Amino acid sequence: MHGKVLVTGASGLVGGNLVRSLLAQGREVRTLVHTDRQALHGLDVEIVSGDIRNPETLERAMLGVEVVYHLAGSISLSMDSWADVEAVNRLGTQHVVTACLQSGVRRLVYFSSISALRQEPFDQPVDENRPLVDESQSVNMVNAIPPYDRSKAQAEREVLAGIARGLDAVILQPTAMLGPYDFKPSYLGQALILLARGRIPALVQGGFDWVDVRDVAAGALQAEQTAPRGSRYLLGGSWYSLRKVAALVASEVGRAAPLFAVPIWLADTFAPLMLLLARFNGSAPIYTQVTLRALRGNPQVSHARAARDLGYVPRPLAETVHDALAWFSDHGYLAGSRS
Repeated sequence: MHGKVLVTGASGLVGGNLVRSLLAQGREVRTLVHTDRQALHGLDVEIVSGDIRNPETLERAMLGVEVVYHLAGSISLSMDSWADVEAVNRLGTQHVVTACLQSGVRRLVYFSSISALRQEPFDQPVDENRPLVDESQSVNMVNAIPPYDRSKAQAEREVLAGIARGLDAVILQPTAMLGPYDFKPSYLGQALILLARGRIPALVQGGFDWVDVRDVAAGALQAEQTAPRGSRYLLGGSWYSLRKVAALVASEVGRAAPLFAVPIWLADTFAPLMLLLARFNGSAPIYTQVTLRALRGNPQVSHARAARDLGYVPRPLAETVHDALAWFSDHGYLAGSRS
């Protein structure tokens, strides 16, 4: 019989899917929520208000808990956000690790990101053996490493330090996630919505390794049960260019995809204009220095270790796009998306 599970960051895209997967297993779930509870409405979960930046909050939240899924974090597309992401992602994770050790939690499952890993060299696939990003590795790269990436790498180091102190923890590194139950919605969910509504006038060359958030949740559940202590798993899917993703969206909503895909160097030049367009759209900016850097990332990502150890099999991206758009449509996010 499984004991009580705590999920931090339960109101986000991953949290909304993971909590539902845990409930489907008959698990007893407690959620730590900072402010937004929309993703948890109607679910049979215990909700605790709190903040991972406050250690006392975590001590209370972990009373009687056997497993902790640590998802809470600050996602930033800005190069000027170090203070916030460091406080939430690094220090918050440090607090979670300490609370797990003090509370006698059996296992911590920590959600990192592929962004925490160095992308170079580009002629070899990114896998779990890649080192974490470290600004000291190259003086010329310091300013190019986004605060979010650095903070997630430092948060992983906090988990590794906890493991060295006796914590049983595993680390997951998802790629670019899409899927249903995206209430906020997430940054990539917003991009999908804008594509469906014809609000992105031009694409940028490049792409991401995309993965269905439901497959990430399934991989996390399996990792909790069978992954060796201290292991890391990349949970990816398939690399698709933005143009191919836009074509998938267009086929779903019956609207033509954007005709143009500009070179990234040109997008760099016009990044300030992109910010103005985002304000016009009433949304978060789609193209920033951070996202343009991510679009230049290594297109080769290996999830072979997760496939071997966890039985991890991500579904086709076309299915993910279909289901995500259907969910957005059912919940009123795509008003006026069809031609």
